[in-house]
Amino acid sequence: MKTIFDAHCHIYPDAIARRAVSAVDRFYDGLPADHGDGTIAMLLRSGSAAGISHYIVHSVATKPAQVGHINAFIARSVAESNGAFTGLGTLHPASGNQREDFSALRELGLKGVKLHPDIQRFPIDDPRVMEIFALCEDAGLPVLVHTGDYRYDFSNPNRVVNVLKAFPKLKFIGAHLGGWSVWDEARRVLPEYPNMWVDTSSSFRWLTPEQAKDILRAYGSDRVMFGTDYPMWPPRPDLDFLERLGLTDEEYEDILWRTCAKLFDID
Repeated sequence: MKTIFDAHCHIYPDAIARRAVSAVDRFYDGLPADHGDGTIAMLLRSGSAAGISHYIVHSVATKPAQVGHINAFIARSVAESNGAFTGLGTLHPASGNQREDFSALRELGLKGVKLHPDIQRFPIDDPRVMEIFALCEDAGLPVLVHTGDYRYDFSNPNRVVNVLKAFPKLKFIGAHLGGWSVWDEARRVLPEYPNMWVDTSSSFRWLTPEQAKDILRAYGSDRVMFGTDYPMWPPRPDLDFLERLGLTDEEYEDILWRTCAKLFDID
């Protein structure tokens, strides 16, 4: 049986999970009928059925006041997961206490930062966000960022390049193969930057096998991680799609778990 890590999972407290998923549903103009409910229990149940053994979990603060509460929830979920979770914290560029928020995130033992410019409503190369990237680069913490959206210009490749150039030692992970819905543009400009990693979440449903294989190999499997974007999509169809690409055993090992384990220092 293959080892599989899921490098992109949103989780919420049970009391607000369904409401949070409804908001995501509205943002993306509809999710499939078999989407998850956002709870930890369903993540573990659906993931286990697909053979997934480890999860990178996070959530996103839509306003600065949520940062501390969300980070405490993620840290608590990691502590209660019996080793199944690695947690990423959230930050918000409108916070007036960026350094304090970052220090608190580190003290909680969180292993990186998740940002979603298109939901948090900020350009990824805004000076306030650049401060976050500087803190993460100095600390050696990976940053997982939602990248790409044809409807907006918050996180598209033209802005991602500005970040990659400014912080060459930053471990920058572009979710959705570097550019949701703008995959061709991302493929043209982003793979050349060695400080750029990607995950496969929310991508395969819109790509042909030929497109997907070309993008994966443009980055190289040692910079690609499997991810589902839970609770948006069930894992099995994406794993089946990946299997049909006919990659080498080495490439599958990298994508399914090894790249993620190295990047987040997971034993």
